Amino acid sequence: MRSLPNIIVTGTPGTGKSTHCKRLAELLPEYTYLSINQFITDNKLQDGRDEERNSVIANEDKLVELIRPDLKKGGRIIDWHVCDIFPESLIDLVVVMRTDTTRLYDRLKERGYTGTKFDDNMDSEIMEVILTDAREAYAPEIVIELQSNSVENVVANSARIVEWAKQWVIDNTREDGGSEESESESESGSGSGSESESEGSEEEEDDEEDEEDDE
Repeated sequence: MRSLPNIIVTGTPGTGKSTHCKRLAELLPEYTYLSINQFITDNKLQDGRDEERNSVIANEDKLVELIRPDLKKGGRIIDWHVCDIFPESLIDLVVVMRTDTTRLYDRLKERGYTGTKFDDNMDSEIMEVILTDAREAYAPEIVIELQSNSVENVVANSARIVEWAKQWVIDNTREDGGSEESESESESGSGSGSESESEGSEEEEDDEEDEEDDE
């Protein structure tokens, strides 16, 4: 059993995946940040190059095989625009970042995206391609959609995910799966509960996020 959950942060290039992941890695120092683009480069998992889209084609089968031991350990924050190749049994939360198309347009232009690469990414966001993939690949209760348009969004989103991670540990480290507080309250016949929710919404662009995106 994993003592920490595995979290995927995904979305169309330009929606701020890396910005969120890096902030989460700071707020959750016991976790390991996994940039899949970097993992592909480090492990020589390129199967070629898509010249039209100016992007690397990854060997996804080898990628999953090599990354599986990391996922089994838990505590991984996974940063990639593809999410549905990772085993469902090893993923605990899938966060899909969304950005207003006007903001995404500006971000992609600033990165120098042109032609097919630009059009494909804009269409992907408009058509909710990555969100749909996530919902089809994983249980609906572990897939969340967060808006990512500003720095304030990044702060709020990161806080929300951190609270989720803390609660996951509490829920998954009890021997009987029950609430210690509830058991204590039932013995005494009284008690009170409290809930806290982070306000949800999201983010800024990460200049380094997808220098070479697998489309």
